Amino acid sequence: MTFQNWDEIRTAFQVARIGTVSGAAEVLGVHHATVIRHIDALEARLGAKLFQRHARGYTPTEAGQELLKVAQATEDQFTQLAARINGAGSEMGGELVVTSVPGLSRLITPVVAGLMAQYPELIVRYVTDLRIFRLEYGEAHVAIRAGSAPTEPDNVVQRLHEHQVALYGAPAYLAAHGTPAEDGDLIGHRFVGPENPASRAPFHLWLAGLVPRSQVVYRCNDGEAGEAAVRAGLGLGFLPVATGRGDPGLVEVMPPRAVWAAPLWLVTHVDLHRTTKVQAFLAAIKAAAKTWPVMGPATHPRG
Repeated sequence: MTFQNWDEIRTAFQVARIGTVSGAAEVLGVHHATVIRHIDALEARLGAKLFQRHARGYTPTEAGQELLKVAQATEDQFTQLAARINGAGSEMGGELVVTSVPGLSRLITPVVAGLMAQYPELIVRYVTDLRIFRLEYGEAHVAIRAGSAPTEPDNVVQRLHEHQVALYGAPAYLAAHGTPAEDGDLIGHRFVGPENPASRAPFHLWLAGLVPRSQVVYRCNDGEAGEAAVRAGLGLGFLPVATGRGDPGLVEVMPPRAVWAAPLWLVTHVDLHRTTKVQAFLAAIKAAAKTWPVMGPATHPRG
């Protein structure tokens, strides 16, 4: 025989522990008639009397005592499990999974490095992808997303920063093709851009409205590949300001614009939001974000 209704066993345990139907009903938060129904159904299923009924309440029979032992052991195990789960939530060891849109690794890696130096037992998985990871299925502890504010239920969403990009080119490319001074000068230039022509990135939409698709001569779906192509002189391309500024291998052809920017959001699931390692990462990245580049002119000559 298998127990299919654990509510009945839980009810019997409370009756045995307290000794009265009314007391068990109060602890369980149910009507006393429910307690009696559970006891009657469990006794019928077991084919044995679990309690002796008398004026003062209910006293477990020998069969009831056996059930009480099993129920007590089960409750103890659940208590220990809860303690382990709560302890896991308060530990800074184990795995922390962070996801972000591509192009943020130079900002996020120093944050992760500082956290891992402080907590050597921490294992970090950092995954960059344009797809939306499902936090409700445990695919990540923290997601850093760009664009409009996420609206999935049961997520905690916090504004982190404004993702700044600028238009960059390699010195060799600019020496060969010239440096555009204004928007109209971009006609005729070669570009590094997305493989998917339907990209919704604001800077790609801006460029698509200005130059024909045929001018995007190197097309890729990977941020590192795009950066490498710009550095190799294959064309002009949009790169994060954190990547391009101060790099002698890149020239900031056009500085960041508001129309190219996208807000960055920190997203966590409500069930994991308060865990120690998630809170530690959130605190660290918020502090770091205060030092990240903001909208402003290039910090070196355009060449």
